[in-house]
Amino acid sequence: MNITTDLTEADFWQPEFDIETRADGTILMRQKGDLTGYLPTLADYLDKWADQTPDQPWIARRGADGEWVRVTYGAARDQARCIGGALLALGLGPDRPLLILSENSLEHALLGAACFYVGIPYAPVSPAYSLVSQDHGKLRDIAANLNPGAVFADRGTPFAAAFDAIAAEERHVLTLRDPVAGSIAFEDLLQGDPLVADTARLDVDEDTVVKYLFTSGSTGSPKAVINTNGMICAMEAMVRDCYRFVARTPPVVLDWAPWNHTAAGNKVSYLVLTNGGTYYIDDGKPAPGKFDETLRNLRDISCTWYFNVPIGWDMLVEKLEQDAELAQVFFKDLKMMFYAGAGMAQHTWDRLRAIGRKTTGREVLLSTSLGATETAPFALSCTEVQEKSGNVGVPAKGLSMKLVPNGGKLELRLKGPTITPGYYGDPEKTRQAFDEDGYYCMGDALRPADPDDLARGFFFDGRVAENFKLNTGTWVAVGSVRAALVDAMDGVIRDAVITGENEAQLGALVILSDRAAGLTPEDLNAVLTEKLTLAAKAATGSASRVRRILVLTEPPSFDRGEITEKGSLNQRAMRANNAEAVRLLHEGGPGVIAV
Repeated sequence: MNITTDLTEADFWQPEFDIETRADGTILMRQKGDLTGYLPTLADYLDKWADQTPDQPWIARRGADGEWVRVTYGAARDQARCIGGALLALGLGPDRPLLILSENSLEHALLGAACFYVGIPYAPVSPAYSLVSQDHGKLRDIAANLNPGAVFADRGTPFAAAFDAIAAEERHVLTLRDPVAGSIAFEDLLQGDPLVADTARLDVDEDTVVKYLFTSGSTGSPKAVINTNGMICAMEAMVRDCYRFVARTPPVVLDWAPWNHTAAGNKVSYLVLTNGGTYYIDDGKPAPGKFDETLRNLRDISCTWYFNVPIGWDMLVEKLEQDAELAQVFFKDLKMMFYAGAGMAQHTWDRLRAIGRKTTGREVLLSTSLGATETAPFALSCTEVQEKSGNVGVPAKGLSMKLVPNGGKLELRLKGPTITPGYYGDPEKTRQAFDEDGYYCMGDALRPADPDDLARGFFFDGRVAENFKLNTGTWVAVGSVRAALVDAMDGVIRDAVITGENEAQLGALVILSDRAAGLTPEDLNAVLTEKLTLAAKAATGSASRVRRILVLTEPPSFDRGEITEKGSLNQRAMRANNAEAVRLLHEGGPGVIAV
């Protein structure tokens, strides 16, 4: 079979850059040309597609009978106007936002559309703050900061304790089913006055706040990141410039990722809305008992753009290799595969590229990027075929990127129309987030793929705040060390906490994978020793060589800030809360494996 790349300028950008290197080593990098060609508000895009393609499905989800329930652009605008009128009548507005506690749903999407159509900010928050947390502490902090005029959850009883935790006399409770006392039914919102919404719509502009998205809050109360119409619409213009095929063919996506995260809630959902495509809600996810639903949906829907986290790709690639019919449907219309949220293992990367070539006879782009809630999130992206995973690409058109030397690394900072104006209700944290030139400080470090040609992209080089020094004074890039260790352990561990601050050697507290559960203690010890030995031999120096590990027996705690609702570990919190285990690891105690 002759393999073709089939990656052309028609499908993806071919950027050129202006690059300046200052005397202190600071690098400034920006694409040539201006970012143009976008409408000022999301309401403008809803109007555009409701006028031009009213019968085109905007969003869909399987109903109780297993069939897809689709909401068209025309119906979405009609319902958004009614819901918007009802929310305004309840007293919601710029200073009284809507708080959404539950997961992705058609009703969640329509509430969001109603809010951005009439200028009511809304805040989708992690369901874990309501359903997993025992004290609802973070939810209380969020409600105290935003003072929402109404709170929505799709089911009343499971969220009853959360409603009670943030109850206020002037705060309305909205439910879809299983109502609690005094709640307003979602169906009642559809009786709102659309003419009231039309009047409010006239005041919506690029500076109007669309939503507040919350940081993980792993080191304190979650921060409310302000997301304006201008931010989001400029961000989608950057996406359209990068992934040029979406402007030619309305995108079709199937997505399980939660809308309280910026990746799905902004980039993916508004990628569809601003380009007149269709978003299929996937009620599956890469988790036990849930993945079969994702496979069922992928047998139905041929996506043009598909996103997953690395563990999801680990699960999917196996099914694609086993099921040629699934692979045919999956790759039929697919222009690119995308991952984010963590590093992808090289063996998964290789297998995905191979099954793509086998199925299509061409190279299907496998890509990642780098961004943040504060960047809307699209910021850097890679569209060149790579032999190795991890290249996060180059800055999007319209962004200025500054790389500042910091602790032997290059710290990433960004400026442009997609950067948040700040954190709602927290001017001090807003001030701290920007440098003297107005650049947002990402807190990430980058490493050039080719120091002599920065247009070849960059690799994530760890979180600046997570990094530490060995007692030799050598800096440790925690993120890259962790990713390399997890990859080298070949599926035996799920995650790792890198230790060794002010020590002579690196260590790691490791969390075992499901695969390890079937091993006897003796076999597990042998496998861990073998893999750690190979990983240590492959490392290039003391700052990358993990010499000792200890298996954690207690799972990370959500309420103690050790794990975010995205499932990522807070390295500093884990080290602090497991100080005794860290001490035993480096002094040599029971259970320590050292090489």
